[in-house]
Amino acid sequence: MKKVKILLLVCLVAFSATSCFDDMDDNIIAGEDINDFVWKAMNFVYLYKSEIPDLSNSRFTTTDEYTDYLNSYASPEALFESLLYLPNEIDRFSGIYSNYFDLQNALSGISLSNGIEYNLYYVPGSETEVFGAITLVLANSPAENLGLERGQIFRAINDNNLTLNNYVDLLSSTSYTINFADYNDNGTPDTSDDDTVELSGINASLTKVSYSENPVHKTEVLNVDGINIGYLMYNGFTIEFDDNLNDAFGEFRAAGVSELVIDLRYNGGGSVQTAAYLGSMVTGQFTGEIYSKLFYNENLASNDTDYLFTNSIDGGGSINSLNLSKVYVLTTSNRTASASELVINSLKPYIEVVVIGENTVGKTQASRTVYDSPTLFSDTEANPSHTYALQPLIAKSTNVNEELVPSTGLVPDIVLSESVNNLGILGDINEPLLAAAISHLSGSSRSSNLTTEASKVIKQLSLPISALQQDMQID
Repeated sequence: MKKVKILLLVCLVAFSATSCFDDMDDNIIAGEDINDFVWKAMNFVYLYKSEIPDLSNSRFTTTDEYTDYLNSYASPEALFESLLYLPNEIDRFSGIYSNYFDLQNALSGISLSNGIEYNLYYVPGSETEVFGAITLVLANSPAENLGLERGQIFRAINDNNLTLNNYVDLLSSTSYTINFADYNDNGTPDTSDDDTVELSGINASLTKVSYSENPVHKTEVLNVDGINIGYLMYNGFTIEFDDNLNDAFGEFRAAGVSELVIDLRYNGGGSVQTAAYLGSMVTGQFTGEIYSKLFYNENLASNDTDYLFTNSIDGGGSINSLNLSKVYVLTTSNRTASASELVINSLKPYIEVVVIGENTVGKTQASRTVYDSPTLFSDTEANPSHTYALQPLIAKSTNVNEELVPSTGLVPDIVLSESVNNLGILGDINEPLLAAAISHLSGSSRSSNLTTEASKVIKQLSLPISALQQDMQID
Protein backbone atom coordinates (compact mmCIF):
# COMPACT_ATOMS: atom_id res chain seq x y z
CA MET A 1 0.00 0.00 0.00
CA LYS A 2 1.26 3.45 -0.84
CA LYS A 3 1.76 5.21 2.50
CA VAL A 4 0.92 8.88 2.94
CA LYS A 5 4.24 10.16 4.20
CA ILE A 6 4.13 13.61 2.63
CA LEU A 7 7.50 15.16 3.29
CA LEU A 8 7.57 18.60 1.80
CA LEU A 9 10.59 20.80 1.54
CA VAL A 10 10.11 24.35 2.66
CA CYS A 11 6.86 25.90 1.61
CA LEU A 12 8.72 28.13 -0.83
CA VAL A 13 9.44 25.17 -3.09
CA ALA A 14 6.03 25.98 -4.53
CA PHE A 15 7.13 29.51 -5.29
CA SER A 16 10.48 28.65 -6.84
CA ALA A 17 8.81 26.05 -9.06
CA THR A 18 6.38 28.61 -10.41
CA SER A 19 8.60 31.73 -10.37
CA CYS A 20 6.02 33.48 -8.22
CA PHE A 21 8.33 35.84 -6.36
CA ASP A 22 11.45 35.73 -4.23
CA ASP A 23 11.78 34.11 -0.82
CA MET A 24 10.20 36.64 1.49
CA ASP A 25 10.67 34.89 4.84
CA ASP A 26 13.54 37.18 5.85
CA ASN A 27 11.58 40.26 4.85
CA ILE A 28 8.43 39.60 6.89
CA ILE A 29 8.45 41.29 10.25
CA ALA A 30 7.61 39.21 13.35
CA GLY A 31 4.03 40.44 13.58
CA GLU A 32 3.31 39.02 10.14
CA ASP A 33 4.85 35.59 10.75
CA ILE A 34 1.60 33.80 11.47
CA ASN A 35 -0.29 35.34 8.55
CA ASP A 36 2.68 34.48 6.33
CA PHE A 37 2.44 30.85 7.50
CA VAL A 38 -1.31 30.72 6.95
CA TRP A 39 -1.15 31.96 3.37
CA LYS A 40 1.82 29.84 2.27
CA ALA A 41 0.42 26.70 3.85
CA MET A 42 -2.99 27.16 2.25
CA ASN A 43 -1.35 28.01 -1.09
CA PHE A 44 0.47 24.71 -1.03
CA VAL A 45 -1.89 22.13 0.49
CA TYR A 46 -5.48 23.41 0.34
CA LEU A 47 -7.75 21.09 -1.62
CA TYR A 48 -9.68 23.98 -3.19
CA LYS A 49 -6.68 26.20 -3.95
CA SER A 50 -7.70 26.56 -7.62
CA GLU A 51 -11.08 28.00 -6.57
CA ILE A 52 -9.57 30.82 -4.46
CA PRO A 53 -8.08 33.70 -6.52
CA ASP A 54 -6.07 34.96 -3.52
CA LEU A 55 -4.24 31.60 -3.39
CA SER A 56 -3.06 31.78 -6.99
CA ASN A 57 0.71 31.50 -7.47
CA SER A 58 0.55 34.69 -9.55
CA ARG A 59 -1.51 36.64 -7.01
CA PHE A 60 1.47 38.80 -5.88
CA THR A 61 4.33 40.15 -7.96
CA THR A 62 6.32 41.97 -5.26
CA THR A 63 7.17 41.54 -1.63
CA ASP A 64 5.52 44.86 -0.75
CA GLU A 65 2.25 43.78 -2.37
CA TYR A 66 2.29 40.53 -0.42
CA THR A 67 3.15 42.32 2.84
CA ASP A 68 0.33 44.81 2.37
CA TYR A 69 -2.07 41.93 1.76
CA LEU A 70 -1.05 40.18 4.97
CA ASN A 71 -1.37 43.43 6.94
CA SER A 72 -4.91 43.95 5.67
CA TYR A 73 -6.13 41.15 7.97
CA ALA A 74 -6.46 41.84 11.67
CA SER A 75 -5.82 38.24 12.73
CA PRO A 76 -4.65 34.88 11.37
CA GLU A 77 -8.21 33.64 11.83
CA ALA A 78 -9.59 36.38 9.59
CA LEU A 79 -7.07 35.61 6.86
CA PHE A 80 -7.71 31.87 7.08
CA GLU A 81 -11.47 32.27 6.88
CA SER A 82 -11.13 34.50 3.82
CA LEU A 83 -9.35 31.67 2.00
CA LEU A 84 -12.03 29.01 2.48
CA TYR A 85 -14.07 27.82 -0.48
CA LEU A 86 -17.84 28.26 0.05
CA PRO A 87 -17.62 27.75 3.83
CA ASN A 88 -21.38 27.42 4.27
CA GLU A 89 -21.72 24.78 1.56
CA ILE A 90 -18.52 22.98 0.53
CA ASP A 91 -15.80 23.59 3.10
CA ARG A 92 -17.64 23.49 6.42
CA PHE A 93 -14.75 21.71 8.09
CA SER A 94 -11.34 23.38 7.75
CA GLY A 95 -10.08 24.92 10.99
CA ILE A 96 -7.37 27.10 12.47
CA TYR A 97 -6.13 26.58 16.03
CA SER A 98 -4.10 28.99 18.13
CA ASN A 99 -2.70 26.22 20.36
CA TYR A 100 -1.73 23.07 18.51
CA PHE A 101 -1.05 21.19 21.75
CA ASP A 102 -4.79 21.23 22.45
CA LEU A 103 -5.42 20.13 18.88
CA GLN A 104 -2.98 17.23 19.18
CA ASN A 105 -4.62 16.07 22.38
CA ALA A 106 -8.08 16.24 20.86
CA LEU A 107 -7.02 14.22 17.82
CA SER A 108 -5.61 11.59 20.19
CA GLY A 109 -8.91 11.39 22.03
CA ILE A 110 -7.81 13.59 24.94
CA SER A 111 -9.95 16.56 25.88
CA LEU A 112 -11.53 18.39 28.78
CA SER A 113 -14.73 16.48 29.50
CA ASN A 114 -17.13 15.79 32.33
CA GLY A 115 -18.18 12.60 30.57
CA ILE A 116 -21.58 13.43 29.11
CA GLU A 117 -22.62 13.91 25.52
CA TYR A 118 -26.07 15.21 24.77
CA ASN A 119 -28.56 16.43 22.23
CA LEU A 120 -30.42 19.70 22.68
CA TYR A 121 -34.07 20.22 21.79
CA TYR A 122 -36.64 23.00 21.75
CA VAL A 123 -39.12 22.85 24.57
CA PRO A 124 -42.42 21.88 22.84
CA GLY A 125 -44.33 24.99 21.84
CA SER A 126 -41.29 27.28 22.12
CA GLU A 127 -38.73 28.60 19.65
CA THR A 128 -36.40 29.98 22.33
CA GLU A 129 -36.53 27.61 25.33
CA VAL A 130 -34.17 24.62 25.28
CA PHE A 131 -33.70 21.34 27.12
CA GLY A 132 -31.18 18.54 26.78
CA ALA A 133 -31.05 14.75 26.84
CA ILE A 134 -27.93 12.79 27.75
CA THR A 135 -27.12 10.48 24.86
CA LEU A 136 -23.81 9.07 26.06
CA VAL A 137 -22.01 8.67 29.39
CA LEU A 138 -18.31 7.98 28.89
CA ALA A 139 -16.63 5.17 30.78
CA ASN A 140 -14.62 6.04 33.89
CA SER A 141 -15.63 9.69 33.65
CA PRO A 142 -16.94 12.09 36.32
CA ALA A 143 -20.46 11.58 34.95
CA GLU A 144 -20.26 7.79 35.17
CA ASN A 145 -18.82 8.04 38.68
CA LEU A 146 -21.92 10.05 39.65
CA GLY A 147 -24.21 7.42 38.17
CA LEU A 148 -25.58 9.58 35.34
CA GLU A 149 -27.32 7.67 32.56
CA ARG A 150 -28.29 7.93 28.91
CA GLY A 151 -31.80 9.26 28.56
CA GLN A 152 -31.74 11.64 31.52
CA ILE A 153 -33.37 14.99 30.71
CA PHE A 154 -32.01 18.33 31.89
CA ARG A 155 -33.69 21.72 31.71
CA ALA A 156 -31.30 24.09 33.46
CA ILE A 157 -27.68 24.68 34.39
CA ASN A 158 -26.86 26.34 37.70
CA ASP A 159 -30.63 26.92 38.14
CA ASN A 160 -30.75 28.94 34.89
CA ASN A 161 -33.23 27.58 32.35
CA LEU A 162 -31.54 26.86 29.03
CA THR A 163 -32.38 29.15 26.12
CA LEU A 164 -31.00 29.82 22.66
CA ASN A 165 -29.12 32.81 24.09
CA ASN A 166 -27.42 31.17 27.07
CA TYR A 167 -26.92 27.45 26.44
CA VAL A 168 -23.46 27.83 24.85
CA ASP A 169 -22.05 29.80 27.80
CA LEU A 170 -23.71 27.63 30.43
CA LEU A 171 -22.66 24.28 28.98
CA SER A 172 -19.12 25.36 28.11
CA SER A 173 -18.23 26.14 31.73
CA THR A 174 -15.55 23.97 33.30
CA SER A 175 -17.78 23.26 36.31
CA TYR A 176 -21.54 23.49 36.65
CA THR A 177 -24.56 22.00 38.33
CA ILE A 178 -26.91 20.23 35.96
CA ASN A 179 -30.60 20.48 36.87
CA PHE A 180 -32.57 17.43 35.74
CA ALA A 181 -36.17 17.39 34.56
CA ASP A 182 -39.01 15.09 33.56
CA TYR A 183 -40.51 14.99 30.08
CA ASN A 184 -44.28 14.65 30.27
CA ASP A 185 -46.31 13.93 27.11
CA ASN A 186 -49.56 14.29 29.10
CA GLY A 187 -50.88 11.07 27.65
CA THR A 188 -51.15 12.26 24.06
CA PRO A 189 -49.71 10.01 21.34
CA ASP A 190 -47.92 12.69 19.29
CA THR A 191 -45.41 15.36 20.16
CA SER A 192 -47.46 18.51 20.58
CA ASP A 193 -47.64 21.79 22.41
CA ASP A 194 -49.17 20.12 25.47
CA ASP A 195 -45.92 18.24 26.20
CA THR A 196 -43.98 19.74 29.10
CA VAL A 197 -40.45 19.63 30.49
CA GLU A 198 -40.50 20.22 34.25
CA LEU A 199 -37.63 20.40 36.72
CA SER A 200 -37.50 17.32 38.95
CA GLY A 201 -35.45 18.75 41.82
CA ILE A 202 -32.60 16.31 41.10
CA ASN A 203 -29.21 17.92 40.48
CA ALA A 204 -25.61 16.85 39.92
CA SER A 205 -22.37 18.83 40.06
CA LEU A 206 -19.99 18.16 37.18
CA THR A 207 -16.40 19.27 36.57
CA LYS A 208 -14.49 18.77 33.34
CA VAL A 209 -11.18 16.95 33.61
CA SER A 210 -8.50 15.89 31.15
CA TYR A 211 -10.00 12.73 29.71
CA SER A 212 -8.74 10.12 27.26
CA GLU A 213 -11.63 8.36 25.54
CA ASN A 214 -11.37 4.78 24.39
CA PRO A 215 -13.60 4.96 21.29
CA VAL A 216 -14.55 1.30 21.65
CA HIS A 217 -17.40 2.33 23.92
CA LYS A 218 -19.37 -0.89 24.08
CA THR A 219 -19.38 -4.41 22.66
CA GLU A 220 -22.06 -7.06 23.02
CA VAL A 221 -22.66 -10.50 21.61
CA LEU A 222 -26.42 -11.02 21.38
CA ASN A 223 -28.04 -14.35 20.63
CA VAL A 224 -31.41 -13.77 18.97
CA ASP A 225 -33.31 -16.72 17.54
CA GLY A 226 -30.08 -18.71 17.36
CA ILE A 227 -28.18 -15.94 15.55
CA ASN A 228 -25.00 -14.58 17.14
CA ILE A 229 -25.08 -10.83 16.57
CA GLY A 230 -22.10 -8.63 17.33
CA TYR A 231 -22.83 -5.07 18.46
CA LEU A 232 -20.08 -2.43 18.51
CA MET A 233 -20.55 1.17 19.59
CA TYR A 234 -17.51 2.93 18.14
CA ASN A 235 -17.09 6.65 18.76
CA GLY A 236 -13.91 7.74 17.00
CA PHE A 237 -11.27 6.47 14.57
CA THR A 238 -8.33 7.03 16.92
CA ILE A 239 -5.08 5.31 15.94
CA GLU A 240 -3.93 5.03 19.56
CA PHE A 241 -6.79 2.56 20.14
CA ASP A 242 -6.45 0.42 17.00
CA ASP A 243 -5.49 -2.60 19.12
CA ASN A 244 -8.62 -2.15 21.27
CA LEU A 245 -10.74 -2.16 18.12
CA ASN A 246 -8.99 -5.30 16.87
CA ASP A 247 -9.48 -6.97 20.26
CA ALA A 248 -13.22 -6.30 20.00
CA PHE A 249 -13.33 -8.14 16.69
CA GLY A 250 -11.30 -10.94 18.25
CA GLU A 251 -14.11 -11.34 20.78
CA PHE A 252 -16.69 -11.36 18.00
CA ARG A 253 -14.80 -13.98 16.03
CA ALA A 254 -14.32 -16.19 19.09
CA ALA A 255 -18.06 -15.97 19.81
CA GLY A 256 -18.98 -17.07 16.30
CA VAL A 257 -20.62 -13.80 15.29
CA SER A 258 -22.36 -14.11 11.92
CA GLU A 259 -24.15 -10.73 11.89
CA LEU A 260 -22.68 -7.37 12.89
CA VAL A 261 -24.13 -4.01 13.90
CA ILE A 262 -21.66 -1.10 14.04
CA ASP A 263 -23.05 1.89 15.92
CA LEU A 264 -21.52 5.06 14.46
CA ARG A 265 -24.30 7.42 15.46
CA TYR A 266 -21.96 9.57 17.60
CA ASN A 267 -18.76 9.04 15.60
CA GLY A 268 -17.49 12.21 13.95
CA GLY A 269 -14.52 10.60 12.23
CA GLY A 270 -10.76 10.32 12.65
CA SER A 271 -7.95 8.36 11.05
CA VAL A 272 -8.32 7.18 7.45
CA GLN A 273 -5.96 4.27 8.18
CA THR A 274 -8.08 3.18 11.14
CA ALA A 275 -11.14 3.30 8.89
CA ALA A 276 -9.33 0.94 6.50
CA TYR A 277 -8.54 -1.38 9.41
CA LEU A 278 -12.19 -1.44 10.43
CA GLY A 279 -13.26 -2.35 6.89
CA SER A 280 -10.70 -5.14 6.92
CA MET A 281 -12.02 -6.43 10.25
CA VAL A 282 -15.57 -6.57 8.93
CA THR A 283 -14.46 -8.46 5.82
CA GLY A 284 -11.16 -10.31 5.38
CA GLN A 285 -11.84 -11.73 1.93
CA PHE A 286 -10.58 -8.68 0.02
CA THR A 287 -7.00 -8.32 1.32
CA GLY A 288 -4.86 -6.33 -1.10
CA GLU A 289 -7.79 -4.78 -2.96
CA ILE A 290 -8.47 -1.04 -2.97
CA TYR A 291 -10.60 0.10 -0.03
CA SER A 292 -10.55 3.87 -0.56
CA LYS A 293 -8.71 6.54 -2.51
CA LEU A 294 -7.44 10.02 -1.70
CA PHE A 295 -6.99 12.75 -4.30
CA TYR A 296 -5.00 15.93 -3.52
CA ASN A 297 -4.68 19.35 -5.17
CA GLU A 298 -2.38 20.05 -8.12
CA ASN A 299 0.64 20.66 -5.88
CA LEU A 300 0.32 17.29 -4.13
CA ALA A 301 -1.17 15.16 -6.90
CA SER A 302 1.84 12.83 -6.79
CA ASN A 303 0.69 11.85 -3.30
CA ASP A 304 -2.70 10.54 -4.45
CA THR A 305 -3.11 7.42 -2.34
CA ASP A 306 -4.86 4.08 -2.38
CA TYR A 307 -5.77 2.58 0.98
CA LEU A 308 -6.05 -1.20 0.80
CA PHE A 309 -7.86 -3.91 2.66
CA THR A 310 -5.20 -5.48 4.85
CA ASN A 311 -4.68 -8.45 7.16
CA SER A 312 -2.38 -6.74 9.67
CA ILE A 313 -2.05 -3.53 11.69
CA ASP A 314 1.16 -1.57 11.14
CA GLY A 315 3.42 -2.28 14.07
CA GLY A 316 0.83 -4.63 15.53
CA GLY A 317 -0.56 -8.08 14.97
CA SER A 318 -2.88 -9.79 12.57
CA ILE A 319 -6.32 -8.34 12.00
CA ASN A 320 -9.26 -10.27 13.43
CA SER A 321 -11.53 -10.51 10.39
CA LEU A 322 -15.12 -11.75 10.36
CA ASN A 323 -15.36 -12.41 6.60
CA LEU A 324 -18.88 -10.98 6.49
CA SER A 325 -20.85 -10.26 3.35
CA LYS A 326 -23.25 -7.87 5.12
CA VAL A 327 -22.99 -5.29 7.89
CA TYR A 328 -25.47 -2.97 9.61
CA VAL A 329 -24.46 0.62 10.45
CA LEU A 330 -26.40 2.97 12.75
CA THR A 331 -26.22 6.72 12.01
CA THR A 332 -27.46 10.16 13.06
CA SER A 333 -27.66 13.35 11.00
CA ASN A 334 -25.50 15.66 13.09
CA ARG A 335 -22.83 13.29 14.39
CA THR A 336 -22.05 10.50 11.88
CA ALA A 337 -19.39 12.04 9.66
CA SER A 338 -16.18 11.80 7.73
CA ALA A 339 -14.30 8.54 8.42
CA SER A 340 -17.61 7.00 9.52
CA GLU A 341 -19.05 7.88 6.13
CA LEU A 342 -15.88 6.59 4.46
CA VAL A 343 -16.48 3.14 5.98
CA ILE A 344 -20.02 2.98 4.59
CA ASN A 345 -18.99 4.34 1.19
CA SER A 346 -15.90 2.13 0.89
CA LEU A 347 -17.57 -1.13 1.93
CA LYS A 348 -20.61 -0.75 -0.34
CA PRO A 349 -18.85 -1.83 -3.58
CA TYR A 350 -17.84 -5.08 -1.87
CA ILE A 351 -20.57 -6.13 0.59
CA GLU A 352 -24.13 -5.26 1.54
CA VAL A 353 -24.24 -2.28 3.92
CA VAL A 354 -27.61 -1.66 5.57
CA VAL A 355 -27.72 1.86 7.07
CA ILE A 356 -30.30 2.55 9.77
CA GLY A 357 -30.92 6.00 11.22
CA GLU A 358 -30.65 9.41 9.59
CA ASN A 359 -28.78 11.08 6.73
CA THR A 360 -25.12 11.42 7.64
CA VAL A 361 -23.32 14.78 7.77
CA GLY A 362 -21.82 14.67 4.26
CA LYS A 363 -18.04 15.04 4.59
CA THR A 364 -16.04 13.40 1.83
CA GLN A 365 -12.83 15.40 2.34
CA ALA A 366 -9.79 14.54 4.44
CA SER A 367 -7.59 16.89 6.43
CA ARG A 368 -4.22 16.91 8.10
CA THR A 369 -2.59 19.10 10.71
CA VAL A 370 -0.28 21.70 9.16
CA TYR A 371 2.41 23.38 11.28
CA ASP A 372 4.66 26.37 10.68
CA SER A 373 7.48 23.95 9.96
CA PRO A 374 9.93 23.23 7.11
CA THR A 375 7.97 20.03 6.42
CA LEU A 376 4.52 21.53 7.14
CA PHE A 377 3.18 18.24 8.51
CA SER A 378 5.65 17.90 11.38
CA ASP A 379 5.63 19.73 14.68
CA THR A 380 9.23 18.74 15.52
CA GLU A 381 10.65 21.87 13.87
CA ALA A 382 7.67 24.13 14.36
CA ASN A 383 8.29 27.86 14.63
CA PRO A 384 8.89 28.47 18.37
CA SER A 385 7.47 32.01 18.20
CA HIS A 386 3.83 30.82 18.06
CA THR A 387 1.65 27.72 18.46
CA TYR A 388 -0.75 28.18 15.55
CA ALA A 389 -1.63 25.20 13.35
CA LEU A 390 -4.11 24.60 10.57
CA GLN A 391 -6.45 21.71 9.91
CA PRO A 392 -7.36 22.37 6.27
CA LEU A 393 -9.08 20.04 3.85
CA ILE A 394 -6.31 18.67 1.64
CA ALA A 395 -7.77 15.62 -0.14
CA LYS A 396 -11.00 14.11 -1.48
CA SER A 397 -11.90 10.61 -0.33
CA THR A 398 -13.65 8.15 -2.64
CA ASN A 399 -14.37 4.45 -2.72
CA VAL A 400 -12.80 2.06 -5.23
CA ASN A 401 -15.25 3.28 -7.88
CA GLU A 402 -14.21 6.89 -7.20
CA GLU A 403 -17.64 7.72 -5.77
CA LEU A 404 -17.70 10.59 -3.28
CA VAL A 405 -19.87 10.87 -0.20
CA PRO A 406 -22.43 13.51 -1.27
CA SER A 407 -22.36 16.82 0.60
CA THR A 408 -25.97 16.15 1.60
CA GLY A 409 -24.89 12.96 3.37
CA LEU A 410 -25.53 9.26 2.87
CA VAL A 411 -29.20 8.30 2.85
CA PRO A 412 -30.16 5.47 5.23
CA ASP A 413 -31.89 2.35 3.99
CA ILE A 414 -34.17 2.46 7.01
CA VAL A 415 -35.01 5.97 8.21
CA LEU A 416 -35.29 6.10 11.98
CA SER A 417 -34.59 8.97 14.37
CA GLU A 418 -33.77 8.78 18.05
CA SER A 419 -36.63 9.88 20.26
CA VAL A 420 -35.81 11.93 23.33
CA ASN A 421 -38.44 10.09 25.38
CA ASN A 422 -37.34 6.65 24.21
CA LEU A 423 -33.56 6.65 23.78
CA GLY A 424 -33.19 3.16 25.20
CA ILE A 425 -30.07 1.42 26.52
CA LEU A 426 -27.15 1.12 24.12
CA GLY A 427 -26.49 -2.51 23.21
CA ASP A 428 -29.88 -3.67 24.46
CA ILE A 429 -32.02 -5.55 21.94
CA ASN A 430 -34.93 -3.19 22.68
CA GLU A 431 -33.02 0.01 21.92
CA PRO A 432 -34.93 1.33 18.87
CA LEU A 433 -32.16 1.56 16.27
CA LEU A 434 -30.54 -1.74 17.28
CA ALA A 435 -33.99 -3.36 17.41
CA ALA A 436 -34.60 -2.23 13.82
CA ALA A 437 -31.34 -3.85 12.73
CA ILE A 438 -32.20 -7.10 14.52
CA SER A 439 -35.66 -7.09 12.97
CA HIS A 440 -34.21 -6.65 9.50
CA LEU A 441 -31.52 -9.31 9.80
CA SER A 442 -33.84 -11.85 11.40
CA GLY A 443 -36.78 -11.10 9.11
CA SER A 444 -39.08 -10.52 12.09
CA SER A 445 -41.45 -7.71 12.99
CA ARG A 446 -40.35 -7.48 16.61
CA SER A 447 -39.29 -3.82 16.36
CA SER A 448 -42.39 -2.40 14.70
CA ASN A 449 -43.77 -0.82 17.87
CA LEU A 450 -40.36 0.52 18.84
CA THR A 451 -39.89 2.01 15.40
CA THR A 452 -43.22 3.80 15.64
CA GLU A 453 -42.33 5.16 19.05
CA ALA A 454 -38.92 6.35 17.91
CA SER A 455 -40.51 8.27 15.03
CA LYS A 456 -42.08 10.74 17.48
CA VAL A 457 -39.27 13.23 17.16
CA ILE A 458 -39.12 16.43 19.18
CA LYS A 459 -37.61 19.38 17.34
CA GLN A 460 -33.85 19.24 17.78
CA LEU A 461 -31.45 22.17 17.68
CA SER A 462 -29.19 22.26 14.66
CA LEU A 463 -25.90 22.81 16.41
CA PRO A 464 -22.83 24.19 14.58
CA ILE A 465 -20.62 21.54 13.00
CA SER A 466 -17.22 21.38 14.66
CA ALA A 467 -14.36 21.00 12.20
CA LEU A 468 -12.47 18.93 14.72
CA GLN A 469 -15.39 16.71 15.72
CA GLN A 470 -16.23 15.97 12.09
CA ASP A 471 -12.73 15.05 10.98
CA MET A 472 -11.14 12.60 8.57
CA GLN A 473 -7.49 12.67 9.47
CA ILE A 474 -4.75 11.55 7.10
CA ASP A 475 -2.04 9.63 8.93
